[in-house]
Order: sequence, then C-alpha cells, then structure tokens
Amino acid sequence: METNSKTFINLLEEYFHFCTARKNLDTKTIKSYSIDLKQYTDFLSDYFLDWNDKKSIEKFIEFMHSKYKPKSVKRKIASLKAFFHFLEIEEMIEINHFHRIQIKYKEPFLLPKTIPLKTIEKIINYAYLECRNQTTYCGKKTALRNVLILELLFATGMRISELCSLTTEQINFNDYIIKIYGKGSKERLIQICNKNVQNLLDEYCLEFNFELNNYNYFFINRLCNRLSEQSIRNMINTYSKNAGVSIHITPHMFRHSFATLLLEEDVDIRYIQQMLGHSSITTTQIYTHTSINKQKNILSSKHPRNKLEIGI
Repeated sequence: METNSKTFINLLEEYFHFCTARKNLDTKTIKSYSIDLKQYTDFLSDYFLDWNDKKSIEKFIEFMHSKYKPKSVKRKIASLKAFFHFLEIEEMIEINHFHRIQIKYKEPFLLPKTIPLKTIEKIINYAYLECRNQTTYCGKKTALRNVLILELLFATGMRISELCSLTTEQINFNDYIIKIYGKGSKERLIQICNKNVQNLLDEYCLEFNFELNNYNYFFINRLCNRLSEQSIRNMINTYSKNAGVSIHITPHMFRHSFATLLLEEDVDIRYIQQMLGHSSITTTQIYTHTSINKQKNILSSKHPRNKLEIGI
C-alpha cells in the first residue's frame, strides 16, 4: 500500500503534522481524528483491503453504519474525507474517491436538553448553602470554587472544556470580562454583569491568591493542578442530587439553557451566536426549536383564535 513511495502510515503522520503545524487544530480534535482514522486502518487490516480504493471506502462506510449511530458515522466519515482531501490538495494521490461516493445520513433531529430556570435556581442555591455551611478552611475553598463554576457556566454559556482550560490571564478583573478560546482557537469576549457573580469572582481570587499567582489555570484541584472535566461533572451530579433535582444535569445543559433563556427574552439570535462562539448561525438556530415558553406566550397572546367570538 504505497503512493509516491510513501506508505499509508507515513501519509497519516504527515496529515497529523499538517493538522498540528499548519491548521493549528486543538489537541482534542487531532486525537478524535486519530481515533477515527485508526478505525479505518484496523478495518483495512481485518479485511485485507487496499486503503486507496473506492470499494474499500464504501465497505468501511457500510461497516460504520452497522456499528454506530448516524451522528457518530457522520463525524467519522468526515475525518476520513478530510484526510483524503489533504492528500488530494498535496498531490499525494491522483484520484480522491470521495468525489465519486454518495453519502447520505438519516440523522435524527434531537433538541438540545435544557434545564428549567427554577431547577438552575435550586442547584445554585444549594451550592451557596453548601458554601456557607462549611466549617473548615479547605472545605470552604472547595465549595467556593464549585459555586463559581456553576455561576460561570450559566453566566457565560461556555463549554466545560473552555472553563477547565481558563487561565487567570483570560480574565479582566477590573471590567469582569472573560476572554474565551473556543473551537479552532476562535476568541470571544463575555462580560460578567451580575453583581453577585462579580463579588464571587473577587472572593475566589482573594481565597486562592497564592495558588493563582503560582499556577496558570484558574480552576484548580487540591493538588493545585488543572481541574478536570470529570470532576466538574461529578460535582454537578452530587449537587443536583442533594438539591432534590430528579433530572440528570450535565455541564453542557447550562450552555443550552443560557442560549434558550436568552432567546426567550427576545435577544437577537446573532448576539447569542457570538456569545456561544458558533461559526455559523445555522448551529445557533437549533435553539429556536426549544423555546417552548416563548411559543406559549406567542400563541396565548397573538393567536387569531383569541379574536373569534364563538357562542358556546
């Protein structure tokens, strides 16, 4: 399996170098590409197929559809397609077989899961109560950090990965503006306007002053290392359960709720797009389907049926 005297493995190595050095992709994105392309490599090995063959690619797509859900298949095939596109652009292959392969995905339309505002209120209230009830210095600091995490997830709509990688340099403590590095290293600014959250930021910085002066990450664990995403998920699960919330809450649901609730307050979707860091307005428009409260208000006050005088 060679092209221009380079093995398939060599081509993969060149592609990942291209993704790192020239496209400057996030390490998580590259890791995801690597996992997807390894599945293609393993499939070829299992069935003794040539990597640069149209039939091999088609068989792999069929295999993916038999094993994964449409959304996962779409991502995995996109990874393989991007690799072949690179080979074509760099003139490492003469024919890109993806130009002659028809691919369709019957991807179900799933609405983003949101948290009712009253439920968010219960969880954050519990977090403040937990903070007030701490009797040890260490417990107080941990609880304070957890309250701020919940407040920032809801106040900014940032992704959990963005929150965990947040550094002290990204926060302007004079104007309470946070610079967030999103997917593809895209930057966006979010201002913290709520006075309670501003005070919480100040209190957190005061309590963690020594650690923050010596460690780059804003949210740290007891060992002063970067707080992991799983730690935050576990904390949210515990706090939700203790607050008497029956539904399963994830960090990303705060992001969905941030967007949906702003939409219900008649915020222009283009501003929401900017605050979420979406490249395309199409991605943000999914939230127009979730605003059931807005729909209720419109139909109860604007529907022409309300103007009909029916003698019942």
